[in-house]
Amino acid sequence: MTEFNIDEVEKTFTSYKKGELHSGVVVIKKPDGVIFNIGGKKDAFIPSDDFADFDQVMIGDRFKVCILGTNEEGMILASKSQADEIIIGTQNAQKLKLGSRFTFVATSFEGGLKSKMGDYEIFIPKEEISTRYIDFKSLIGKQQEAVITEIDRENKKIVASIKLLSEQILAQAEELFWKSIFINKIVLGTVKKIMPYGAFVEVDGVDCFVHISDLSFSRISSPSEVISEGEKLNFKVLEVDRENKKVKLGLKQILPDPQVKLIDELEVNGIYNGEVVKLLSFGAIIKLENGVSGLLHISAVTDRRDANIYEFVKLGQRLDVEVLSKDSAAKRVSFGLHKQG
Repeated sequence: MTEFNIDEVEKTFTSYKKGELHSGVVVIKKPDGVIFNIGGKKDAFIPSDDFADFDQVMIGDRFKVCILGTNEEGMILASKSQADEIIIGTQNAQKLKLGSRFTFVATSFEGGLKSKMGDYEIFIPKEEISTRYIDFKSLIGKQQEAVITEIDRENKKIVASIKLLSEQILAQAEELFWKSIFINKIVLGTVKKIMPYGAFVEVDGVDCFVHISDLSFSRISSPSEVISEGEKLNFKVLEVDRENKKVKLGLKQILPDPQVKLIDELEVNGIYNGEVVKLLSFGAIIKLENGVSGLLHISAVTDRRDANIYEFVKLGQRLDVEVLSKDSAAKRVSFGLHKQG
């Protein structure tokens, strides 16, 4: 007669490790969860809140669970929801190919970012994370996107690169930028660097430039009087040089021109005081007290064909002029000499 050996019997039972998947069947349903037989010496317990719809769970239901560990009483704890995630993750990983883009959440950093997709290990080498300095550990727990550079199906390992994907996205954005940019287009840009003579503005990843003279209608000594680094603003495209990959932008070109408003405020036949700021062969430029400049043509002063404007007005002289006509769009005003009495 063969002697009964409890140690030999123990060896025939399946051992369960944390993270493993096992198939089984629901044998008991209780208000707080189910007892789940997984074919070994001990049954497992799955809490009710692990199920999406606990009311629909029936005795005899078969599915896979993920082993979580054991409770204080030594009962195995399991999870159907985590098993489902692992199964779906594995299926998704099996569909991936070299060059595929995918998202993941980094769980640790050891020479690179590590994660899991089902039962596949994800690894992003340190040098493939970013081209600039970054606190790599700050990425743990955050969703990232990368492109696959290596796949080992046998060992279920995937190596990927965040940096390469960033470069690909940047190249695609730049190609689209040059296809879609045109003069007079309004673009949203971020002020990257202010220089004494203007500023570099990034538009869709491409560096453009705005000259200080195109920032404001008023005379300014520094671009920082109008804009600041990091500020996002709309700009108007003034010039496009695709061959040399240069774009010139303007800010004042999309702002209301104060001169137009001032000209609109002038009344035709109205009398205004101004100063002679320039003498020309055919007349004089008069600047009004409100800042509007216009032309006093010689024909508006005298009928003599051989007359010169300096016979009637002097540089720096103040005089009253009458607005004969105005064109706000063209920013033109013509004056006549007001004769008192």
